[in-house]
Amino acid sequence: MVGGPGMGGHGFGRMRFDENTQKPNISKALLKRISKYFIPYWKQTLFVMFILLFTSLLGILPPIIIQQIVDKALPNKDLNLLIMLVVASLSTTVISGLLGVWQNYLNSYISQNIVFDMKNQMYKHLQRMPLQFFSSVKQGEVITRMTSDISGVQGVFSSTIVNFASNFFVLVSTAVTLLVFNWKLGILGLIIVPLFIFPTRKMGNVRWNISKQTQEKMSEQNNIIQETLSISGYLLMKLFTREEKEFTSFKTINAESTSLQIKESMAGRWFMMILTTFTSIGPMLIYLYGGYLFIQGEITVGAIIGFVALLNRLYGPVGQLTNLYVNIKSSIALFDRIFEYFDMDQVIVDPVNACKMNNSNLDIEFKDVSFSYQADKSALHNVSFLASSGTMTALVGPSGAGKTTITNLIPRLYDLNSGTIKIGGIDIRDFTLESLRSQIGLVTQDSYLFNGTIKENLLYAKNEATDQEIIEACKAAYIHDFIMKLPEGYDTVVGNRGIKLSGGEKQRISIARVLLKDPAIIILDEATSSLDTVSEYYIQSAIQVLLKNKTSIVIAHRLSTIMAADHIIVLQNGQIVEEGEHEQLLIENGLYRDLYNKQFERKASV
Repeated sequence: MVGGPGMGGHGFGRMRFDENTQKPNISKALLKRISKYFIPYWKQTLFVMFILLFTSLLGILPPIIIQQIVDKALPNKDLNLLIMLVVASLSTTVISGLLGVWQNYLNSYISQNIVFDMKNQMYKHLQRMPLQFFSSVKQGEVITRMTSDISGVQGVFSSTIVNFASNFFVLVSTAVTLLVFNWKLGILGLIIVPLFIFPTRKMGNVRWNISKQTQEKMSEQNNIIQETLSISGYLLMKLFTREEKEFTSFKTINAESTSLQIKESMAGRWFMMILTTFTSIGPMLIYLYGGYLFIQGEITVGAIIGFVALLNRLYGPVGQLTNLYVNIKSSIALFDRIFEYFDMDQVIVDPVNACKMNNSNLDIEFKDVSFSYQADKSALHNVSFLASSGTMTALVGPSGAGKTTITNLIPRLYDLNSGTIKIGGIDIRDFTLESLRSQIGLVTQDSYLFNGTIKENLLYAKNEATDQEIIEACKAAYIHDFIMKLPEGYDTVVGNRGIKLSGGEKQRISIARVLLKDPAIIILDEATSSLDTVSEYYIQSAIQVLLKNKTSIVIAHRLSTIMAADHIIVLQNGQIVEEGEHEQLLIENGLYRDLYNKQFERKASV
């Protein structure tokens, strides 16, 4: 099993929202960081702002046209003026509609491309995270951040930024027009505006609290789906008859998530109802005071009608802007979750002036290496040994002795806490990660195959491999004859994690894949355990081809597979307790002799 039980010293683990989670701080630094994603699309954004400004000014014309119709065209029975005003009003509507379509396209273009950029950045960032991260964080959380969280960003531009700009332009242009129209009625209409603004902060906090709880429940829901409906989780659930228990858990989380989503959609609706009541007060006051001014001969009927139309145009944006505060809080919470992942240190990175590893003189030297997955529990302590170039070094010992940890440190899937690991006399931390890992081939007990064809799985090692190279590798791995007996041959789909193949068949395809890669260093981690005798025979034959002229590190519980190793290292509790050749270790009568006797005595008694 790859990975350790704990989180180590890197601070990885479950990132859960709870009641004490700090609310997002809308700081200048955060806004600047968010704005960087819009910079590549500044031209399109600028054009959207221009369209919004222009349409907000166009929106002022219909109320003015109404006034002209009521006060001039109709009283004077001027049909030409009436037709001209009606055509002008319709033209304004059509132009606004066309500009709205264009604006919606630009909105979609900008928001979708920002999501595209963020998903690429997140995927690249997660690729560079150490194995420690994936062994501790919930898979459901990773999926949620990559999908729903980042996809939610597309609404930030259209629902938040564009709405704010649109409503701001409409609000300012309308307010100025009202005051120019009639300053007395303008002031009266604007008096109600503060009633929309003051209560919004509390509503924003309520909505944010519900939003963070909703995202947490969605993460839990994704985690249940990932764990129970993946092939391994599905089999475990079936074999232990846990279907009803898992369904109950999913149903509970699903119900909580649904309830929170309903709350989120309904949050502030009573508040908005009260604000809607305020919007009806304004027109009534205008009719009342406007009627008085009309009686006094200071204003026309058309002016009153046009003014009320403008007033409705004023209160709409005010209501939208108050609700926008809630959207801004939710958007900031969304970016906070995304940036939480981006801010995680990648830890294992290429050093400055890193060199490329070559495939000559590949002695592997461990010197005083110590490592721990958890701060209070050591996995390796002062381990030192030399695996000479072109030889086989075997790691032996009970479970938990530190064998797999050693093999994980060589390709820098983890970084050691102290000491050095050198290959060819150079510290592995001085190599580029790509050149280091390109020279290492790993075959584990549970070989992973993608849900694709056999050929696609083999090409993962060498994308440009020819059909002949693939066939030669499979012949060397003793799997070609089996593949050719399949109806689809190399185009046979292996299923999720290779479920359609036996363990031995998967292993031999994995060996063929490493043969195609042709690395200088081979690591075998229990590659022959849990296999039947026939499969083990074929795999042992394939391994002999694989290890020829290679520097190899082999872990095996079956001591029969490593008796011919050039160097055997015996580990216990993270330390080397014995090392030497097979015959020498048997004479020493230590842990290796004890493991040998137990294994072969048990074999003899069967």
